[in-house]
Amino acid sequence: MKSTSASVPEKTPDSMLQTKLLSFFSLKEIAGIDLLANRLVRKYGVDGLSSRTLLVAYGGGKDSTYTVAFLRAVQLRLANEHGSTFMLRSATMRHAGVPKAVMENIDRVYRRLDMLEDDRVELLVNDLDQVRPFHVDLPFPESLRSINRRDILLNGHRTQGDGRPTFCNACNLNVANFFGRSAWYGTPVDAVFTGDSAEEQRTYYAWIMRLARQAGADMRSLRDRGFHGVLKGLNAIGRAYYSEIHGSNEHEALDRREVAAGDVAHIPEFISIYDLVHYDLDAHRDLITGFLGFEIDELAFSFTESDCANPAVMAHLRGLKAEYVEKRSYEQGVREYVQLGQTLMAKKQIPQDLQDIVLARYSTPARIESMRSRMVQFCEEAHRISLEQSICMVFSPFVGEGLRLVDWIETQHPELKANVEDIRDILSGDDDNDLLRPLLENYSGLPIANMRHLWCQPEISFSKRDTLLARVREGDPHKAAVDIRDEDGRTVSTTVISGR
Repeated sequence: MKSTSASVPEKTPDSMLQTKLLSFFSLKEIAGIDLLANRLVRKYGVDGLSSRTLLVAYGGGKDSTYTVAFLRAVQLRLANEHGSTFMLRSATMRHAGVPKAVMENIDRVYRRLDMLEDDRVELLVNDLDQVRPFHVDLPFPESLRSINRRDILLNGHRTQGDGRPTFCNACNLNVANFFGRSAWYGTPVDAVFTGDSAEEQRTYYAWIMRLARQAGADMRSLRDRGFHGVLKGLNAIGRAYYSEIHGSNEHEALDRREVAAGDVAHIPEFISIYDLVHYDLDAHRDLITGFLGFEIDELAFSFTESDCANPAVMAHLRGLKAEYVEKRSYEQGVREYVQLGQTLMAKKQIPQDLQDIVLARYSTPARIESMRSRMVQFCEEAHRISLEQSICMVFSPFVGEGLRLVDWIETQHPELKANVEDIRDILSGDDDNDLLRPLLENYSGLPIANMRHLWCQPEISFSKRDTLLARVREGDPHKAAVDIRDEDGRTVSTTVISGR
């Protein structure tokens, strides 16, 4: 009698990768993967899956790494179960504060997930208005570095280098532009994956529309336009914000910073995975730092961020302000920022061992001094901002018709004390001294037109709502009151600072 045996399904590369990947997820997460896959089948149909392109934003940090792995598992699940799956577009936004280690992490993750050569995957890098296929060694555009640099300097001069407005306001508007360009690049996507809950989406939408109305947007053209309307609203906010920061006559600067809103004829929807994903690194270390090869880089992992070095620069600027403007010590200023950093890390539930890694960098005077040296070097290399220009920024000597101009000159450039009135004439537009103007531009890193715009702007009061910059910071949760201590460690006052 001829023996028979049960047929064994052929092990394809897809099925082997899926089996390996799923071994790192809990039963609850696997149930979430199955649930999302079934939702997509119900939404698009099995036959319609292959014609759909879905977008995920991959910043290169630990949380977005987990998200990409989760969605790759969903894509493979559909391919193995139905022989058909969606096109996964994974897009990364860069700015000058993103260290090279972030791109290297992304490359390792893509390789471990077999995404680099898969024609069902589209991997993009967005550098403001330039969208290109991903490559780990893709050169960073100097034009974008220049844009980032100018935004940092102008925002910093309005706020004496306060963390969030200096680095994040312009960056957040660039994120909106990133989504617009990534969603409508080539073949427009059908949906965007988001980790925000429906309630969070409604809150964001209401906040954006409120600011857009205050910025003078035509609200009738924004309502009922979904993602397109949101981006148009953010563009209106951006135009108003950048006009406030750069000046309304800086047309080229404003145009370069437009938020791309795509085509109203094809508006992608949002697919929330809020109820399916779990960003607890402790539960996913084997997946993220093991299988996917994600490495915790000393620059990239900075307070609450694992894909950006700018929070460490924020601490550095706080130290410079304490030392040079407030006549205290660099160490005191940095420790004040560390207070904020601890609060924010706790809120974001950063694992304690990772918090300890960050805090160890600031645990002794010698380590604080070491970080100072690293941040001076990073600012020069990444942002093209010198130490002298950073010090000028935390003084903010030009705003309010030079409220701190004399103090800056007396402490930093005493050789110019006899030229104070000449400098006032230059900054007010009454003179264009060919000897002094280049010195001011070199010391600040700003062209004379920007310095003159700052001269006409009032000093920002975050307790008032008379500027868009102040209104944005008012609604920003990434701030806290920190203790100001004397040299003996006694608390003498408190102040509110912001950061990441």
